[in-house]
Amino acid sequence: MKINCLSCGHKVDLADAYDDYEGQVKCFACGAILEIKTQEGNVSAVKFVKVVPRPSVEQVFERGRG
Repeated sequence: MKINCLSCGHKVDLADAYDDYEGQVKCFACGAILEIKTQEGNVSAVKFVKVVPRPSVEQVFERGRG
């Protein structure tokens, strides 16, 4: 089952474990958190929650030096 991210449009592939699920999933393309509800392998609701900001390259390297 796939859903489109409401933030960037990326297709998020959900494994069979999400066939009957209610909770959050993360888009790995943009970092958005989506609240989803599925029943019997069908998506019944998708809601945008927030975007988790990704660190810049400079921030990643700065953390590695500390």
